[in-house]
Amino acid sequence: DNVEGQCDVGDWTNITQVAAGVHYTVGLKSDGTIVAVGGSDAGQCDVGAWEDIIYGAAGRYHTVGVKSNHTVVAVGDNWGGQCDVGNWTDITKVAAGYWHTVGVKSGGTVVAVGWNDDGQCDVGNWTDITQVAAGERHTVGVKSNHTVVAVGWNDDGQCDVGGWTDVIQVTAGKLHTVGLKSDHTVVAVGANEDGQCEVGGWTDIIQVTAGELHTVGLKSDGTVVAVGDNDYRQCDVGGWTNTTQVAAGRYHTVGLKSDGTVVAVGYNGYGQLEVSNWTDIIQVAAGRYHTVGVKSDGTVVAASLMVELAKWNLGEVTP
Repeated sequence: DNVEGQCDVGDWTNITQVAAGVHYTVGLKSDGTIVAVGGSDAGQCDVGAWEDIIYGAAGRYHTVGVKSNHTVVAVGDNWGGQCDVGNWTDITKVAAGYWHTVGVKSGGTVVAVGWNDDGQCDVGNWTDITQVAAGERHTVGVKSNHTVVAVGWNDDGQCDVGGWTDVIQVTAGKLHTVGLKSDHTVVAVGANEDGQCEVGGWTDIIQVTAGELHTVGLKSDGTVVAVGDNDYRQCDVGGWTNTTQVAAGRYHTVGLKSDGTVVAVGYNGYGQLEVSNWTDIIQVAAGRYHTVGVKSDGTVVAASLMVELAKWNLGEVTP
């Protein structure tokens, strides 16, 4: 989807990291500045004055940046206070949920601001945290001893992680939580009406990512597995090989291959799967209805229906 211009990244250069919000895209440049395109009704793309940024995150309608001095800046929708990070210090990592922002401090404690009606910001007593993930209305943290904590909306059991051990990575879907264990098996809790938590038989997994209603795992041999909602064939990854990274959008899945090309399956109503001609890609990100790739030369490409129509009109592609 490029109605808001979230795929207009053709002139970006020297990009080292990308993040995708609902209708906008953010890029971190090698000089520590940030660029952003797409919908900015709430000001989420007003990052032109930012500098010395080392990490960026995109929420639903807000953008967060960690500076080299480990303070934090944020712009965009702030109705729940998710941008009230001006007094944060000593931050090493951030995660952005729909309406909340979470920061990990160098000592392993955690801070959070934003909508807290479901307790997703109640992280004040967390310690020894090494990674956080933010779902729609819940927050998950991995501790240095590889146990997991979670707070927030739990009607579907997405916070029932108290018995998890040996976890090295977590990812949060809309209403489910997935954990990658040190033995390369996977655990999952939460909403499972589409089977998105049926990961008990997975082995040799090195990365996990959660879409809205599906879960994807990258195996050490470069193959990929997926479970969950498959109405748009977003789980049809069984033939993928030589994959080095995976990303999950709302209804689509993207895979980066070792040769720098990209594959994608799932819903293509907005052209988010039109990645077959991409080359020299080193990182991919999946937004709600769009796909973004960083090239080895620091430029960026994006896939959407509007991008393909523009190329067609210019005679660069055939319908």
